[in-house]
Amino acid sequence: MNLLIYKTEQELFGDLAAFIIATGEKAIAEKDCFNLVLTGGNSPKKLHQKLVEEYKDKFDWSKVYFFFGDERNVPPNHENYNGLMAKTSLLEPLGIPDRQIFYVNTALPPEQAAAAYDRAINEHFNGSDLAFDLVLLGMGDDAHTASLFPETPILAEQNPGVASVFVEKLDTYRISMTAPLINKAAHVVFLVFGESKATALSKVFDKEIEDTETYPAKLIRPINGSLTWYVDEAAASLLE
Repeated sequence: MNLLIYKTEQELFGDLAAFIIATGEKAIAEKDCFNLVLTGGNSPKKLHQKLVEEYKDKFDWSKVYFFFGDERNVPPNHENYNGLMAKTSLLEPLGIPDRQIFYVNTALPPEQAAAAYDRAINEHFNGSDLAFDLVLLGMGDDAHTASLFPETPILAEQNPGVASVFVEKLDTYRISMTAPLINKAAHVVFLVFGESKATALSKVFDKEIEDTETYPAKLIRPINGSLTWYVDEAAASLLE
């Protein structure tokens, strides 16, 4: 595991964007495609901006397939739909065609939406191992990541796939990749910044705490891949 702490967001997003591009170039050189899982929420907007500004014309985006680590149970045109945020801030500015983007179909009931997304991923990998090249993750101030929230049934899921989960404290369903699927990736990256994340980050990094029910981000331990945390000084302020 690697922990990278940055003084400024500009440095953080600059380095992370460069890592994404380098990882993509290596994947394309090896197998002619780059399978990238995006994270939702507002945290990656500045990262998306950096990718568009710096690499729009310096990288072969025609070889990139975009997926989503989780999705909210809202219509695709809703402001909280992760796919819409990515579409407006990254995918449309880069001119990515729909055939390279795997959106979650939230027109379906949550369980069916999860099953359909699981099938779409399996069809894309076409019998090969379900190992994404890079999974980007955020973390909430409750230590949830993707839609792996504390004390929810999805945390016990042993199958690498996609599942629906009811999050009681939000009174809503979510669709999420399971921890076993994320952990098959070649590279997993956490993007965490802000003072509000400091307590959660300190608990996740505390080796004496093994409580994954309370701190789900602890479930992310790639089997054969790398795990890197990109954090700012505010988020890292309570680390030893």
